[in-house]
Amino acid sequence: MPAQAIDYAASPYAIRNDLATAHQRAWRRLSRPGTWLSGEQRIAIAQEARHASHCTACRAIATSVAATATAHDSCAPIDPVWVEVVHRVRTDASRLTDTWLQSLLSQGLSIAEFVEIVGVVATVTALDSFTDALSLERHLLPDPLPGAPVQILPSGAKPGLGRVPTVAPEDVTEEEADLYEGLSGAHIHRALSLVPAEVRGFFELDTAMYLPDARLRDFGHQERALSHAQIELLAARVSALNRCYY
Repeated sequence: MPAQAIDYAASPYAIRNDLATAHQRAWRRLSRPGTWLSGEQRIAIAQEARHASHCTACRAIATSVAATATAHDSCAPIDPVWVEVVHRVRTDASRLTDTWLQSLLSQGLSIAEFVEIVGVVATVTALDSFTDALSLERHLLPDPLPGAPVQILPSGAKPGLGRVPTVAPEDVTEEEADLYEGLSGAHIHRALSLVPAEVRGFFELDTAMYLPDARLRDFGHQERALSHAQIELLAARVSALNRCYY
């Protein structure tokens, strides 16, 4: 079936039109072939991301002192290495290490695949958290669309900023000219830049669910029903609960 129409008619609160539109676009993007993953693989990763919270192994890892790779309860037909990435990013991201990532790369995972998987998990988590918070049913995942991933690396990507190569604003080439359009190019914007499509898609969603980048320090303009202070209080609390180092 095509991507499910996002409908918030059952919401106990009025949902802004731009927010529903951004959610719809994100949902459609999940089903399309990506840069390194097919539509089928992206939907399988989305399914696995939802399943991770029910994984027995993930629950055991969460209560262990030293988190190590292990066999997960899996629901989707994807490589076990990919399952490990999806589950750990979804349930235990604060304890992931260079050693963990290098171990997975040595088992055949490519660094670009890793970045796109993170992008898919982040998108699904954002929309699921939204519906969960409103006590709404989660959106049905769409059937994947056919086609092959383009498999093109940005020529300006360089190592050094974090665990994966990234594209600094000064290294953006003509092929990715719009990569940081409307964004400052801060580190958080660069995190997924080895796969530029994931930056564009995720921060289109972020702009609707949080604030436009240009408004972050514009304290004299209230973009949302909540004030800047209220938004940042919620963001800080959620970050602390998720043990987010950023």
